[in-house]
Formats: sequence, C-alpha cells, structure tokens
Amino acid sequence: MFGLSELAVILIVVIAVLAARKGPELARSAGKAARILKAERRALKEDQKPDEERTAPRVIKGETATSAAPEAPQPPGTGR
Repeated sequence: MFGLSELAVILIVVIAVLAARKGPELARSAGKAARILKAERRALKEDQKPDEERTAPRVIKGETATSAAPEAPQPPGTGR
C-alpha cells in the first residue's frame, strides 16, 4: 500500500502542520524560561560575591507628608 518513504513524507507533513500551530507558543515559552534562568543565574552570582564586592542597594530619598487627614463627608441632612 504505502512504502516507507511515503509514510515518512506524511509524517513530516503532519509534524509541520502541528508545529505551525504550536511553534510560536513554544518559542515564547522557551524565551521566557531562558530569561528566568538568566535572572536566577545573575542572582546566584550576586549572592556568592563577598560583601565588599556587592553593589549597595539603591536608596531613594523622599519627604514625609505631614498634613491633616481630610474630613470625612457628612451624610445629607445632618445640618453641617
């Protein structure tokens, strides 16, 4: 009926059709996984550095607001 070469061609076509649907999704997932692994590797390297080589955490100076809290609205008909 079908020879080995015909079955191989049919199998390749089926794989190509399935890969066309799932290919972008698989590539996106692989890219996310690679970014996560890269970030974890950097964090691990940073944790293994001696204290004097570590970069200091970034400090952002700000101001504290010292104003009175706004008065809560009164329900209608209370006379205020």
